[in-house]
Amino acid sequence: MEGLIGRLRASRGGGRDDTPVTTGAAVDRVRHRLDRHGQQLVQRASSDPAARLGLETYVRGVLLRDGLGGEDTGRQAAAVVAELAGLGPLEALARDPEVTEILVNGPFQVYVERRGRLEPVDAAFDDAEHLLATIQRLIAPTGRRLDAARPFVDARLADGSRLHAVIPPIAPHGPLLTIRRFPQRRLSVRDLLAAGLCPPRVLAWLVQAVRRRRNLLISGATSSGKTTLLGALASLVPRRERIVTLEEALELQIRHPHVVSLETRLPNHEGRGEVTLRDLVRNALRMRPDRIIIGEVRGAEAFDLVQALNTGHAGSLSTIHANSARDALTRFAAMILMAPDRVPYDLAHRLVAATIDGVVHLERDVTGRRVAEVLARDASGEGYTTVYRREGGAAAGA
Repeated sequence: MEGLIGRLRASRGGGRDDTPVTTGAAVDRVRHRLDRHGQQLVQRASSDPAARLGLETYVRGVLLRDGLGGEDTGRQAAAVVAELAGLGPLEALARDPEVTEILVNGPFQVYVERRGRLEPVDAAFDDAEHLLATIQRLIAPTGRRLDAARPFVDARLADGSRLHAVIPPIAPHGPLLTIRRFPQRRLSVRDLLAAGLCPPRVLAWLVQAVRRRRNLLISGATSSGKTTLLGALASLVPRRERIVTLEEALELQIRHPHVVSLETRLPNHEGRGEVTLRDLVRNALRMRPDRIIIGEVRGAEAFDLVQALNTGHAGSLSTIHANSARDALTRFAAMILMAPDRVPYDLAHRLVAATIDGVVHLERDVTGRRVAEVLARDASGEGYTTVYRREGGAAAGA
């Protein structure tokens, strides 16, 4: 990692440094002065608001004792705490409720998504080393690995936000960071209806599909609202039922009293200890699930899922990346073929038709996130019919 940081320093060239020197000096001084109590506050501050307030008080005391305080001691202390236990220069953006995505294209260029639109913001890191150190600090509590041998990482932050980072050599111009933030309040289907996600009759169809234990795929592109809709629909599962969720990084927010969650694990430095979604599906079947919910199907676990759905575990929900509802069915069949069990092509498509009752496709445009299409299995049980289709802001379909 030291070699990587050295190469990043060398690649900076004439990069500018907009962060006041006093902030960097204050961070170094506080780090040097941290006693056991201060270290404990740093460890807890990212997830414990009381510990964060305690850390700010602690830092303020250090700055005053060392003569680094003044009229701006409070502001300086907040900046130091952001570097020790927060998102550093991104801290203010993370507190903005309208920001749903933070995109860092190197140390000096930051964009955010507000109300579905990207815009540049006046935030920057000192240099590539500062950005890399911030990423490493953010992923440290998760146990995830990020180095030249594995130069990318997915992780979940303490507030539930999803982090993705890429570093050299596959990001040749320096570290890249993406943070996807989710609403602090769990959204209900009524909230989504009020936001214009779909017409009332489509919402009524979805509600009935969940209550009748239909197996649904929610498809769409990145940031189209798949996970949000999945969480809202899962919240409609009757309270007497037990939900088991399976995800690569926990992010589902479900309003339900009986939810247990499983998360995949990457292999360690020796290549051991990996836990895949296929492993989680098999374990979930031994946990007395009424509903199995997979955050996103993206590989051979599709085969294990259809096997489960064919053995009495109906009512599953999952998301899948696709360009349309019918493409989602095709992709799901292709994922079944990825399983090492050598499933024949025609059997894969029959399994899809036998297990997937409907597909809800989402799209995002300048007006926001919308349900674009809904497919339901037809009476023959071998094909699908269009329940709803939105065209140019207007709906079509039976």
